[in-house]
Amino acid sequence: MDLINISQNVQRIAKAIESVINVDVTIIDDKLNRIAATGLYVKNIGNKVSPNTAMAYTLRHGEEIIIEEPRTHKACEKCEAKDDCQEYAEVCCPIKVNGRVKGVIGLIAFDQNQKRSIVSNKENLLEFLTRMSDLIATKLIEEKKTQEINLLAKELEVLLDSIDMGVVSLDTKGNILNYNSKAINIFGIKNKGEHLSNIKELVEDFELEPIVNNKKPIRNRKFYYNVNGNNLSGIYNVNLIFVDGEVIGLVLTFSKMNEVINVVNDVIGASLEMTFDDIIGKSTTLGLVKDFAKRAAKSTSTILIQGESGTGKELFARAIHFSSDRRKYPFIPINCAAIPENLLESELFGYEEGAFTGARKGGKTGKFELANRGTIFLDEIGDMPIHLQTKLLRVLQENLIARIGCRGFIPIDVRIIAATNKKLDDMVEDGEFREDLYYRLNVIPLYIPPLRDRKEDISVLANKFVDKFNYKLDKNIFEIDQDVIEAFMDYHWPGNVRELENTIEYSVNMATESSITISDLPKRIGISKPEEVLNYSQRIIPIKDLEKREIMKAMEVFGKSKKAMDKAASALGISRATIYRKIKEYYLD
Repeated sequence: MDLINISQNVQRIAKAIESVINVDVTIIDDKLNRIAATGLYVKNIGNKVSPNTAMAYTLRHGEEIIIEEPRTHKACEKCEAKDDCQEYAEVCCPIKVNGRVKGVIGLIAFDQNQKRSIVSNKENLLEFLTRMSDLIATKLIEEKKTQEINLLAKELEVLLDSIDMGVVSLDTKGNILNYNSKAINIFGIKNKGEHLSNIKELVEDFELEPIVNNKKPIRNRKFYYNVNGNNLSGIYNVNLIFVDGEVIGLVLTFSKMNEVINVVNDVIGASLEMTFDDIIGKSTTLGLVKDFAKRAAKSTSTILIQGESGTGKELFARAIHFSSDRRKYPFIPINCAAIPENLLESELFGYEEGAFTGARKGGKTGKFELANRGTIFLDEIGDMPIHLQTKLLRVLQENLIARIGCRGFIPIDVRIIAATNKKLDDMVEDGEFREDLYYRLNVIPLYIPPLRDRKEDISVLANKFVDKFNYKLDKNIFEIDQDVIEAFMDYHWPGNVRELENTIEYSVNMATESSITISDLPKRIGISKPEEVLNYSQRIIPIKDLEKREIMKAMEVFGKSKKAMDKAASALGISRATIYRKIKEYYLD
């Protein structure tokens, strides 16, 4: 900080000194700039003084001097103008700030009367000038502090405005003292000139006294705001400002509910990203299913994925989501069979504070809200209770959800992908699943074939899983013996790909050599005695496989025209509607 920053104050002090002592005054800074002056030197304000002058001498040595005989004093020895000097006397007093010389006050007498004013009472004069230099130093320190405070205030303002939350400060009576630009945005305040006076204007049910009395912060409290058409919900936190153990103020941070949800979604939606290339297999059957799913991914229609347990229904759901226009938004999976019936509704739709006994303070956001603009995957949809099926139907029809305990509706934009290993059409006939919901979900049906129907994929998957568990278990298995692959090809795989993966993990753990052998397999798959192997006539063939095989045979015999389908259905002893449904179910079209 330099004297130039307080030049107006310095000039006023120079005039005050002149009025008391009745001599000309000039003041320079530590760079030899003339900052202030009276009398003959006024016209030289802003100019530099010579480094050989008496004032420059004082600046270097930092001591007061009184020059009664100019031109002969040691401070004047090098002065270029000493031969033409018109001064009768001079006094120089340094201005010090924290021990550093920041400038010099100079008194110049241009006649005998002014000289007598200087030399007649030197001690009092120096005392007076010292006080004046201290006054200037104090002004300089004050100006520095003011600038520091202004800078700090500006930094705090920028800092608060950079926070992605609305920040509002209060006194202990709830009066609003300040708020940042994010708060302006959240609450739709036109500008900072539009004054907000009390926190009740933002949070109508805000309870100030208990917070101040308990001296404890508040976390994740819900609020609603509806002013001038600006209707929003969100959460706020309260932090307390203490001085000597007493609360003197509060700082509230506000976030819109949709912004909070988006933060959660950024974390949830980014996990386990998957594409169709991550679904391993080389069979024609799987290739056809993947091609169909890729086309379905471009749509926004509801998809119903059917297939046995362990076939990879969630993998397909994720691949569809991350291949769609919604890939930047969340993918929220929920297993309808894994959550107790009395909790499933609150998991899906959320609830308000106080909606029921044991409801979490502040309420809870449901999975549908978390999935907004993205995709929700409802696995095991066949296990959803009838009363929730009705509520899900409303979501599909109106794109609205209702939290438990809330009178209003929340609009959402969510794509639904449902999955089941049950025959929903049979459940519809038995009254266990709503027919209207079934058709709403089954807009784009996708059937995932079991592993036994795409045995070309077994070897590829098995080797992929070996690589996975080599890494996970720090093993070094190079290959799978051929008799193991043959055993895999003969096995029925009721647990499908998931069972194959678990089998490989078991085998990698058990293997003692660099390859997986028959002895490393679980007993249900491994064959240790030849007599245990069933001959062809003894093997039990699943009804589904027989049904699929006979339908394919009928199609080969009669053809695929409309009349041919009538003949095929008659030969099989089923209706035409049933044969079409079976063709679709077994992916024979």
